[in-house]
Amino acid sequence: MHAVAPLRILVTRPQPQADEWVQALREHQLDAHALPLIAIEAPADRAPVAELWRHLARQRLLMFVSPAAVDWFFRLRPPDTAWPAETLAAAPGPGTARQLMAAGAACGLTSSQILSPQAHAEQFDSESLWPALAPLNWQGQSVCIISGGDHQEARGRTWLAEQLRAQGAQVHALLCYQRGPGHWTPAQQALANDALAEPGAHVWLFSSSQGIDYLIARHLPELPSRAHTDWSQARALSTHPRITERARSLGLTHILETRPTLQAVVAALRPLSAYQAGVDTINSL
Repeated sequence: MHAVAPLRILVTRPQPQADEWVQALREHQLDAHALPLIAIEAPADRAPVAELWRHLARQRLLMFVSPAAVDWFFRLRPPDTAWPAETLAAAPGPGTARQLMAAGAACGLTSSQILSPQAHAEQFDSESLWPALAPLNWQGQSVCIISGGDHQEARGRTWLAEQLRAQGAQVHALLCYQRGPGHWTPAQQALANDALAEPGAHVWLFSSSQGIDYLIARHLPELPSRAHTDWSQARALSTHPRITERARSLGLTHILETRPTLQAVVAALRPLSAYQAGVDTINSL
């Protein structure tokens, strides 16, 4: 009788989030492995971030699109600056909100200044955040969306920017980090090859449509002997409908959509892991 192989969960978030999720999932006895699809690095020009910090009191709101946006914005903070009392911060979900509190506490940001969706929200995105912002007076107020992008172009949260402008706000975006596909180590390439060769024994945890784009355009073509990928038997967890739609465009049909919280992801993975253990046990008899 062969040992039962646990279901492998491929965590595709950028680092360091990937390792944080791997550790958390392993604490729930799930066989998680980091396979980042996106690499995060500092912007080529850091001066605009420092300039915004020095005039932060002119901003009514800074909206952070992700934990990476929080990390790099505060990492690039000039040492002689602080968070003004009248400036609010917004986060699309609890992960970004927690990162804001951890990073901002030392420079004056308080929990009462942070706006984010309710913990029970079905999704954590701009649409879920808007009810927390809509009641405020935005006429003539300055709002900056803190995000990442490619080639020095800040991207993200177009819908939210449109809602704020419709309420009279002056909205601009600031790039505080750059996204790219990064490079997989030989061990990560081997992990991806295993997942494609044995789709039933792996689950892709997708948390970004752009990450899927990088997977197809950059990562897979670099795999040895991987001329074509058949996604019809692959399995995935998706944390947003737009990510699900992108995954389906590859040919994936086994997609389970879940809320982007650790508790929800663990709850979604447990039945899959139990099923895989049962299949492996039968096959080993």
